[in-house]
Amino acid sequence: MTIRAVILSGGSGTRLWPASREAFPKQLLPLTGEHSLLQETVARLDGFNGDFDPRLLVVSNEEYRFIIAEQLRQGGVKDARIVLEPVGRNTAPALTLAALSAVGEGSDPVLLAMPADHVIGDRAAFQQAIAEGARQAESGALVCFGIVPERAETGYGYLRAGEAIAGSAASELAEFVEKPDAAAAARYVDSGAYFWNSGIFMFRASVWLAALAHLRPDIDAACRAAHAGCVVDADFVRVERAAFEACPSDSIDYAVMEKLRAAPQLGQGVLVPLAAGWSDVGSWDALWSVSAHDADGNATHGDAFLHDSRDTLIHASHRFVAAVGCQDMAVVETADAVLVMPRHRAQDVKKVVERLKAEGRSHGRFHRKVFRPWGWYDSVDGGDRFQVKRIVVNPGASLSLQMHHHRAEHWIVVRGTAEVRRGEEVFLLSENESTYIPLGVTHRLFNPGILPLEIIEVQSGAYLGEDDIVRFEDRYGRIRQSSPSSS
Repeated sequence: MTIRAVILSGGSGTRLWPASREAFPKQLLPLTGEHSLLQETVARLDGFNGDFDPRLLVVSNEEYRFIIAEQLRQGGVKDARIVLEPVGRNTAPALTLAALSAVGEGSDPVLLAMPADHVIGDRAAFQQAIAEGARQAESGALVCFGIVPERAETGYGYLRAGEAIAGSAASELAEFVEKPDAAAAARYVDSGAYFWNSGIFMFRASVWLAALAHLRPDIDAACRAAHAGCVVDADFVRVERAAFEACPSDSIDYAVMEKLRAAPQLGQGVLVPLAAGWSDVGSWDALWSVSAHDADGNATHGDAFLHDSRDTLIHASHRFVAAVGCQDMAVVETADAVLVMPRHRAQDVKKVVERLKAEGRSHGRFHRKVFRPWGWYDSVDGGDRFQVKRIVVNPGASLSLQMHHHRAEHWIVVRGTAEVRRGEEVFLLSENESTYIPLGVTHRLFNPGILPLEIIEVQSGAYLGEDDIVRFEDRYGRIRQSSPSSS
């Protein structure tokens, strides 16, 4: 039996704004330590005593592809296939693309499907549950993992366990239950028969595909058409856009798992209990719950100080944050936004994001620091007809050959060596040297060195929007992109 991990990494995590943004969601953030949630999800499999296929499968929004690839590289992943969704269609189509990729390579592994944005504190307990799930999946079962509930929680769906499976910690999956009210949640927990729905699943790729084809032939057909037209681009698999856009949106739960008892010929639904310090980190309150606390129940990340405060979360990314006399509060600081609220109002953060979108403000979508396949830039200042950026280009990386209709640019090298193409000229700039790129002139910035190249860019002109860019050549395949992006 071979197990192949599938990491679903397409969510946006709006309830963790302002740290999580649409263009840089929570799974890419180091919320609980020095590594991102995506990197922690991958590391969770280290040391597993079983036959794991080293070729990781990741399904992601196309917009996140380069930062995901870089985070996987930093996490020591040497072989990953990143399947790109041109649009979001929920977890059932995402998993189906992964399953088609797996069987298309000539194997039928047991798939371990995991969201990229969960926290699990007890790796050994997690791996023990995975081993049990794999035994059940190998025999044709469709396995879900139920979290042993710690409290009567109304924010999660529940799973009801049926008859115990002989010689196993698992049981038959009796029922999926929608998010309950407080009284029902208390009854569920007291009964001992109900578990939180973790969103983690295991089954053979062929078993999933057969079940989906029977229960949701429309999703199956759309995904097969999208995968049949896929193009492999280095580590990326680009599915055919039009076919996937036509795919209905549905979750693994609704599309297949909840319908298994009515279609037993498709395979048995099995529930494996999981008691491993799990959290979906769906809000700032949830992050406070899984964080280390001081003697007064406070949790901090970054440069923070609390005085006469209890049960408060401070998440500081860039500046020193002090709180005095706070109780049950959350304070979140980023370079361009600050959130302050009672922790019990954590679900209302999405209202802020909705307001930002309605007003067309960038704070809901982008951080001030924006990652690109060649490195990153930070918009450090701006005003009427000017903008200042700090740009860092990775060794050997290059911005696209491009031109702007409405702005000119001044570049000052502060670290490293830059190779500049300006019109027909090609020349080198060293530290403390500068150049000027007139409006309408084609140009490119390249880092020929072995150290990061850092420059200060001053833009000036009548319009400074990121959509004022015409690409002529791009090593990262972004010329075909229709959405605005920088450099």
